Amino acid sequence: MYITCLDMEGVLVPEIWIAFAEASGIPELKRTTRDEPDYDKLMRYRLDILKEHHLGLKEIQATIAKIDPLPGAREFLDKLREETQVIILSDTFEQFAQPLMRKLNWPTLFCNTLEVAPDGAITGYRMRCPQSKLTTVRALQSAGFQTIAAGDSHNDLGMIQASKAGFLFRSTDAIKAEHPELPAFDRFDDLLAAIRGAMAQ
Repeated sequence: MYITCLDMEGVLVPEIWIAFAEASGIPELKRTTRDEPDYDKLMRYRLDILKEHHLGLKEIQATIAKIDPLPGAREFLDKLREETQVIILSDTFEQFAQPLMRKLNWPTLFCNTLEVAPDGAITGYRMRCPQSKLTTVRALQSAGFQTIAAGDSHNDLGMIQASKAGFLFRSTDAIKAEHPELPAFDRFDDLLAAIRGAMAQ
């Protein structure tokens, strides 16, 4: 039995932190997991910038409310969910994700949690588990599933490489060059065809 695991930001929806960087006028916040493989380092960097500029959850959520899924993402997900189970594995946070899940027709999402002070300042975060995407894929495999995975960033590589079939989607030239063994796609139709092909084997 197959289950498809997809990254969220950069694959189904625009990068939240890039959108917030543009809305807030703070270009340093454009740094994402495409640029920085160490997620803890990246999040500490982000939280320091938010603190410096006195920005919190309310401001980020106001930006997220204006974000729409990437063109074709909802249709792709709807078609895929008719054919196989799908889980969105994201290193985003539940406080960010809800409006985006509504726009994607409520797919199953596994993500993380922010620690937020009463005044709305983001003081920290809690990951579900270490290497959350890879750990989840291995747990699904131990429960009898064959996994298919797709993502765009450094933090997706573990789940992609550990799956029966794995794909880069809308990734960077640098990541594609580092991993020429991974099929890479930029269009939802091509990704859907590749997933269907993997399930037919």
